[in-house]
Amino acid sequence: MSGHSKWATTKHHKAAMDAKRGNMFTKLGKEITIAARLGDPDPDMNPRLRLAVLAARKASMPNDNIKRAIARALPDSGEGEYHEARYEGYAPGGVSVIVECLTDNKNRTAAEVRSLFSKKGGSFGETGSVAFNFDHVGLFVYPASAAKFDDMFETAAGAGALDVEEEDGNYMITCEIPSFGALMKALEKYGEPETAKIIWQSKMTTELSEEAYAKLEEFIGALEENDDVQDVYHNAV
Repeated sequence: MSGHSKWATTKHHKAAMDAKRGNMFTKLGKEITIAARLGDPDPDMNPRLRLAVLAARKASMPNDNIKRAIARALPDSGEGEYHEARYEGYAPGGVSVIVECLTDNKNRTAAEVRSLFSKKGGSFGETGSVAFNFDHVGLFVYPASAAKFDDMFETAAGAGALDVEEEDGNYMITCEIPSFGALMKALEKYGEPETAKIIWQSKMTTELSEEAYAKLEEFIGALEENDDVQDVYHNAV
């Protein structure tokens, strides 16, 4: 579908998920729990957890839910352990797709994701089969009203940013993953970002017709209905 910017592939088709708040809160809660388990349970000391809590608050997730999700990460919580899993393959139209999951049973999740690829006309691939088409980077999005471009650029570059672009009234700031925490801290003076997350940014794109793009959205929507699927990335425009 023509007319899309290079950032179109970082947008996630959340219509199906947003219609099911319980499903969305489950996904957000999982990310909070695993972030707290892998690092410090204090969001001020754990950039990934701060990011997860920020995303939950933007989605209007109740504070009690957030607190319970953090508590589940504690050693004496008695809760099962979540694992990160990544699956790759091709969507209808030959579009490269990366599916990121958080699961307490990798065998179950792999079987379910594989089945969805098959049912929706995709092709399930091995790990690494399409990842070479993407860069794994941190992304921050701020409204252009947050600061002058030169000021934003200077701050971001000084904290390890790879690139700062202005597009459609927003600053798009990318960084290597090891620089994510430092950059997040440096940008705090501009307020809360519209987006702050680790993404798979496509290096090359596949242009689709409107009809083919509609099939892609249906495919992604089916994946995102699965509670274990956290994010889906593709390289179509």
